[in-house]
Parts: sequence; C-alpha cells; structure tokens
Amino acid sequence: MHPILFKIGALSVYSYGVMIAMGFIIAVYLVSKNPTPFGLTQEDVVDLSLYILIGGIIGARIMYILLNLDYFVKNPLEVFYLSRGGLVYYGAFAGGVVAMILGTRNKKISFLRAADLFAPYLALAQGVGRIGCFLNGCCYGREVSATFPFKVCFPGSAVARHPTQIYSSLVLVLLFLMLKSFQPRRRFSGEIFMIYCALYSFQRYFMEFLRGDNTVFMLNMTISQAVSVVLFIGSSIAWAVFFARWKNTHL
Repeated sequence: MHPILFKIGALSVYSYGVMIAMGFIIAVYLVSKNPTPFGLTQEDVVDLSLYILIGGIIGARIMYILLNLDYFVKNPLEVFYLSRGGLVYYGAFAGGVVAMILGTRNKKISFLRAADLFAPYLALAQGVGRIGCFLNGCCYGREVSATFPFKVCFPGSAVARHPTQIYSSLVLVLLFLMLKSFQPRRRFSGEIFMIYCALYSFQRYFMEFLRGDNTVFMLNMTISQAVSVVLFIGSSIAWAVFFARWKNTHL
C-alpha cells in the first residue's frame, strides 16, 4: 500500500490517480494507432476519448457518492477529492457509454463500430487502474489464513487478505488479449463490445466473492453483482439477436 507516490511541496501525488491516468493514456495511444478499419480517424479517437473520460469520471463519482451518501452529507468537500479514490466502475461504464453515444452522434459515426474499437483497450486501462487500487489499499479482498499462498498484508494491519486488485488486473489484461485477438474477426458491428460486457460482468460477479469491501445489497448479492447479472443477461441477449441477424444474411 503506497497511496502517495511523492510530494512536491504541499502537493501530494496519489498513486491511484496516477495509475488511472496512465491506463487512460496508454489506451488512447493504442486505440489511435489504427482506427481506420472501424471507420474512425485519429481525431475521432481523441475526441471520443475526451467524451468518455469526462462522462466516466462524472458517472463513477456520482455512483460512489450515492453509495456513500451519509458520509458525503457530513463531508461535502470530499466530493472533489478524486485522486484519493472513490470511483465506482459501473458508474464510470454507464457515464462513459452515455458520453460515447453523444459523441458519436455529434460526429455522425457508428457507436457500435467505435465501441468495438475501444472495448479491448478499456479492459487494458482497467487492468492498469487496478494497480492503483492496490497501491491505494481500496477494493481489498476478504481475509485469508496466514498459510494461504496468495495473500497481502497492508501496512498497519496484520490481517492477510486476497490481493483482489492484482487478481482483477491479471484477468483484465487477459480479457484485453482475448478481445484484441478476436477484433479482426468480428462478424458484426458491436460484437466485440458485447463480448466485453458479457465477459467483464461474468468475471466481476465471481470476483466479488473474494472482495472484502462490499456489503450485500439484495438477494445475497452486492450491488456490483446485481449490476453484473443485468449486464451479462442484456449483453448476451443482444449478442444472440445480432448474431442471428448476421447469420441470416450469410446463409
């Protein structure tokens, strides 16, 4: 756990914010290398990335505030301390998707094509960002025995825990590689994005069982698990419908 990377006078540079920014920059750089097969230009990529960044941050923060409303009512200025953490991914996802829809409409380009281009790199950016969670000490795992082979003890605590941030980072990098390898073979616009939604929600649902920072929301599930179930079902149905249409045109 190393929440503050360094200080410049009174300014503290937080590891969480640095890793989120690094993930974003890496993703945008890679996305912009060859967007032409998806009907986009490098200018489109940069513009849409800004839409996604703004929408994602707003969505992530709003969801985090809503989930911790009592705390922020008592500490309203904490709303603006983004560098210390406090962003919920599914809020970022929703905000980013809405912003991307607005951006593609504004630029008169296909949302589904753009989403197929961005999806693998979204997973990569998340993988980098999860390292920031590890350094910050958030999104921590459940307690494990001292003999468990994969464990971490954060400074100031003797409790051994699952390093869920590292688990998530590795799974997300693997998801990036899978989506990237399948990207050239996509059969219809939106397929890569739909597969991302299904696979991410699938792994997130089961990763929640190892997390120690989330409380049960309903039906013995956390909020992230409930959202994961909805997203998995929705994206799977969407993929099935689009695949059936594609298949009918290729008989």
